[in-house]
Amino acid sequence: MNIFQRTDISVKKPNLTAWIVIGILAAATLVSTLIFYPKLIVIQTPYQVGDIADENIKAARDFFIEDGRATRKKQQESRDRVLTVYDHDVSLIDQLKGRVNRAFPIPRAVFEQPPALGEKEGEPVSEAAARTRKLNLQNQVWQKKQDFEKALGISISNGAYSILVNEKFSPRIPELINRILTEVMTNGVVSNKELLLRENHRGIVLKTVGSGNERHITNLRQFYSLDQAKTMVRIIGDPMLKGMEYNLVNLIVDFTQRLVQPNITLNKSETEKRRDAAEEAIKPIMYQIKKGEMILREGERISETDMLKLQAIAHQGGKKELLGKALGTGLIIFVLLMVTYLIHLRHRPEIAHNPSGRLLFLAAVMVSAFLIAQVSASLAVSLSEEMTFSLNASCMFYGIPLAAGAMIICQFMGFSVAFPIAVVTALLTGLLFENAYLMSLYFLINSVMGAYWSRHCRHRRDLIKAGAKLGLFNMALVAIINIYSLNLGVPEIFWDWTFAFIGGISASIVTIGVAPLVEMGFGFTTDSTLLELSNLDQPLMRRLMLEAPGTYHHSVIVGSLVEAAASEIGANPLLAKVCGYYHDIGKLKNPLHFIENQSEAKNIHNKLAPSMSCLILISHVKNGVEMARANKLGQEIIDAIRQHHGTSLISYFYEKAKKQKKDQPVNIDNFRYPGPKPQTKETALVMLADQVEAAARTVEHPTASRIQGLVQQLINKTFSDNQLDECPLTLKDLHHIAKSFMKILTGIYHHRIDYPEKPTPGSAKEKNGRSDHKQPESLQNINGSNTDDRPGTLKRLGQG
Repeated sequence: MNIFQRTDISVKKPNLTAWIVIGILAAATLVSTLIFYPKLIVIQTPYQVGDIADENIKAARDFFIEDGRATRKKQQESRDRVLTVYDHDVSLIDQLKGRVNRAFPIPRAVFEQPPALGEKEGEPVSEAAARTRKLNLQNQVWQKKQDFEKALGISISNGAYSILVNEKFSPRIPELINRILTEVMTNGVVSNKELLLRENHRGIVLKTVGSGNERHITNLRQFYSLDQAKTMVRIIGDPMLKGMEYNLVNLIVDFTQRLVQPNITLNKSETEKRRDAAEEAIKPIMYQIKKGEMILREGERISETDMLKLQAIAHQGGKKELLGKALGTGLIIFVLLMVTYLIHLRHRPEIAHNPSGRLLFLAAVMVSAFLIAQVSASLAVSLSEEMTFSLNASCMFYGIPLAAGAMIICQFMGFSVAFPIAVVTALLTGLLFENAYLMSLYFLINSVMGAYWSRHCRHRRDLIKAGAKLGLFNMALVAIINIYSLNLGVPEIFWDWTFAFIGGISASIVTIGVAPLVEMGFGFTTDSTLLELSNLDQPLMRRLMLEAPGTYHHSVIVGSLVEAAASEIGANPLLAKVCGYYHDIGKLKNPLHFIENQSEAKNIHNKLAPSMSCLILISHVKNGVEMARANKLGQEIIDAIRQHHGTSLISYFYEKAKKQKKDQPVNIDNFRYPGPKPQTKETALVMLADQVEAAARTVEHPTASRIQGLVQQLINKTFSDNQLDECPLTLKDLHHIAKSFMKILTGIYHHRIDYPEKPTPGSAKEKNGRSDHKQPESLQNINGSNTDDRPGTLKRLGQG
């Protein structure tokens, strides 16, 4: 027998096979193990330098220890030996000289142009003509100023340009500039000489740009800084410019100083690259520890070398042990989840309703709880190490909102499902704290009580109150743990209480924030949403009231019937009522095809074939499901719409078809609703109330005994037709349902005093003033006596 097999819920819904269960549980196990894998939170304080060893420790195997400090020192020394690299751009001199040589010929060409047309070289010209020509030359030269500046690469004042114009841009001027510039630049000009001189004690590597040639330079003072180079321009230029006009000398010096640029620059990237390579070339410094060698003796003070050995043992031994520990952790998680599923969850109606989706939801909540615990615990350890005042990480563990997982499950699936998941989550969370059973016990009680106090919370303020109660309970629980652990220090207890209360409040806040996401992601419908949907001003209900008033009135009464009955049998009254309100919304598509919305005696079905009428009636289920999905009413309400007729027979049209076909066979399956049958108590209540309310409208002169007989007969008929086989209703529940229905219906159709009145001439009213109580002939057969001697009936439903 397959241990995963359960009762078939629907002929159209596949069973949850063993492979699906194992797949979901295995996935949850894998993710949980990955959360636990990186490292386990260790509450015990490890050895530190200066501590006293409390036991002898020997090497269990041969292994090598890396002396990290010595290795780092060696690597740093290797880095320091690498000389700083500077680039020497020797081509910069030629570039600057080229700019000078290209700039001066531009304006000089104006003075070198041939005589104007009609003038002969050597012949005297008139004074006016000479003056005109001079003005033309002046204008042309000044027009070349912008081109001259662009070619030279520097801006020139008008005064300096006038001096050059007077000299007619003599070739001697660029020659002198280039000679001075060459001497200065050849020596070398550095951009930051102060930084360069820091390497004076060991020199630099001077790398020629382009050729890749390198030189080791030790005399770094020989290079000019930019300011020194400008000073050297005047010093070097003095003997060359001797005898020249003062203004021209200053102009040549100024041009040269402005053209000088650094041709020696720091190559930081190349320097770092060489230093990194030198560091990587240094191998770790190791020394060997032999098997059986004494690492620590009891009572010895731990030195830095001892710490290196202990860390090496933990590191090398931990690699092999970690894999085994992870495998063991995974097996523990999987077995615990499997046992919980088989014992507590497999037959739960909350799971059976949508097995794969609900199991996936539980796995997601549990894994999320582990992740929250891991992140919170790691954060607590980090904060405790960085805080200036003494605060133990263990007290911050009490603030982890692990109870939020159980509270979320309780909100959507009830306390009976939340309890076993809370137990599993708390036990497995203990693995994060080095199997600290006190932490597991704390989280277990904390989660169970959080779920218990949130089981009836329908509003956010109720959840906040539940979180506050949980916080106070956590404080009491922490006090008990401190007494047990003899940890009675006032500061410690204060911080424990603070974080314990925060843990309770934060659990409720997380629940409030996550609940809407869960509702959207997993198709749940919360009580808050149900309260919104129960408002008769909702758009669908208003449409129903305006477009199908008969169906609206019927739905409201069905909602009242199922709400009262649900309270009697332990179902969800709010969910049942909302399902009752919306179970017939599919009739909005064609409201006049349903008798409760037809006026007077005009019945459209009188002109239709029975098979067509049957299809129209069945279509309201499909239409209702589509409308519910479009309006996002939630999966529970969609299921109620789909299941509220089950696979019941549309007997009126079936009998009508048999009469029309006479001796020809009629396929009864064509006159049944497609199902599925009701899966939950709430949906079954809607089915029963739908039938009872519709039939009660047809009872002539409704009395308590007639209503009782009607309710008994319809429930018996539904029970005998096996429509209730797949929902968790018991015979005792049916008895309480019948009593509740009779009480409500008797109140609706109770006897009224017949006030005499003088009949109006031509009035068609009966004596009791009502004209709508005539019972259709097709339904008169269900209004007989309240006794039934047929086998399989439940004679005393609702009595006593």
